[in-house]
Amino acid sequence: MSGSGEAELLHTFKGIPFTTRSSPELLKSLDTFDAREDDVLLVSYPKSGTHWLAGVITKLYDTQVTVTSPIELGDISRLEELNKLSSKRIIPTHLDYNMLPPNFKNKKCKMIYISRNPKDTAVSMFHYYRDNPNLPTVDSWTAFFDLFLKGNVVCGSWFDHFLSWEEHEDEKNILFLFYEDMKQDLPKVVKEITLFLNLNVSDDDIQDICKKSSFSEMKNDTEKENSDPSHTVCALTSNRKLIFRKGAVGDWKNYFTPKQNIRFQEIFNEKMKLSKM
Repeated sequence: MSGSGEAELLHTFKGIPFTTRSSPELLKSLDTFDAREDDVLLVSYPKSGTHWLAGVITKLYDTQVTVTSPIELGDISRLEELNKLSSKRIIPTHLDYNMLPPNFKNKKCKMIYISRNPKDTAVSMFHYYRDNPNLPTVDSWTAFFDLFLKGNVVCGSWFDHFLSWEEHEDEKNILFLFYEDMKQDLPKVVKEITLFLNLNVSDDDIQDICKKSSFSEMKNDTEKENSDPSHTVCALTSNRKLIFRKGAVGDWKNYFTPKQNIRFQEIFNEKMKLSKM
């Protein structure tokens, strides 16, 4: 990783690396953010399927909803923009649980946390880093693998992020989903989401929504979205081709060496020993 690029493009807040697109002023002000009881939070570690999930959820509503860009991206004016939104807000975030604005917790807002196999997440994030001028340059997969394991990447350690949320998975306003389940049986997961959000969607409509929300369909849509400036879910790149790459389960096997796999597994077992996962 190039030193100068890292210094210019990342900064640390409360021990976690953020891009300079998340201004320190905004991050400090999140504690005062005024959440609404009907806000829905879409939470994930980067490259875990947030955009796919957002695309599915917006199709479930028959009223006007607005998917914002992640609450932590932008400068201080960001909070004013969010306050001005009149329609129901679907708010993505990559914040760990401890950094979440307290208002979301106090008002028991609905939160959906989507997680993905961390090995696939690491590979997807490597490509995202490599092709994104707003993130530091990475020289190789080996270099990125080390950074990922140490948590020296945007949003910090995957393990810390997951565990901070898993601690609260039994709370009634939090739904835990897995990317792999969406790939395996999307209608089943969508049904789960509709029940959680108290939405009345027929089984036929769910099947129809799932057809329109397959990973390949949404990847195809990125061409149209690239020319549409109103698409805001990813504020880290204007090129939406970077958002949907392969979406494959198990792609990590094409990157991890046997040694890397052993090292990853050792760290996973140690960090996750108290996790239900």
